[in-house]
Amino acid sequence: MRLTTIIWLSSNRLWRTRTFDITVSYGSQKARWKIKRSGMREVRAAKSRGGALKTSGTEIEMSGHVKLLRSIPLFSHLDDAGFAEVQRKIMEKKFHKNQIVLLEEDTANYMYIVFSGKVRVVHLGGEGTERILAVHKRGDVFGEMALLDAKTAPATVISMEDTEIGLLSKATFDTFFLKNQKVLVQLVAILCQRLREAQLVLKAITLPDAEQRLRSILNHLGLLHGVRDARGVVIALRLTHKELAGYTSVSRETVTRLLHRMVEDGDLEMLQNRTILLKPRFKQKMQFL
Repeated sequence: MRLTTIIWLSSNRLWRTRTFDITVSYGSQKARWKIKRSGMREVRAAKSRGGALKTSGTEIEMSGHVKLLRSIPLFSHLDDAGFAEVQRKIMEKKFHKNQIVLLEEDTANYMYIVFSGKVRVVHLGGEGTERILAVHKRGDVFGEMALLDAKTAPATVISMEDTEIGLLSKATFDTFFLKNQKVLVQLVAILCQRLREAQLVLKAITLPDAEQRLRSILNHLGLLHGVRDARGVVIALRLTHKELAGYTSVSRETVTRLLHRMVEDGDLEMLQNRTILLKPRFKQKMQFL
């Protein structure tokens, strides 16, 4: 039997992900895992269903995220030593769907990196209504603004599905990011992008017509998150009608009616898993908004 796993050896060290030959034999209460590797001791674990290995607590193994971190401009300009140190200090936390990641007006002590899943950035209304300001997916970062100005979080962040997020402390942020000129340039670029996105959303929600708002937001999402193919632009954010309503400041029923009309007109297509395809006809009509 082959197993790819991580073996926890002490409170501060993790073995890298490797593949081992193992044999499993069960006693009455415990499972004994013999790892055939020179110099490695045997690891004992409490018996679990199906022979799965359990560990106490959540042990973080960051090596699987190295490639993703290196692809993020903010991290790509760190030298090897700095990158390794920053990577070691990142904590990982898992959030279930619709769980609050960060609450508006909370004191921000971390910058957040989305390892998997998606989150929405919202302002919460008095009756629990949400106005969506942005969506962050795998590879995006957020929370940097509050670290820079030492103020509270400007909005609430909620997971849209089961999501893994890396947390980078303000102390590490200040030490490795604010003293690196190339990284500072990337921070300015991120802040400019945030401002541009906010302006586009503000422009969309101030349009007088509900259909214009929805079309403007869909076009905005296509530019930010869409993937172009032969059919048009595919938006795979899997937004519900309620979430689109939160983006456009119109009712869910209105969003449903308008989407149905756009499908009938051949402007877009609703694919599986709430994926939206913006067809060329959609783009042509945007020129007249």
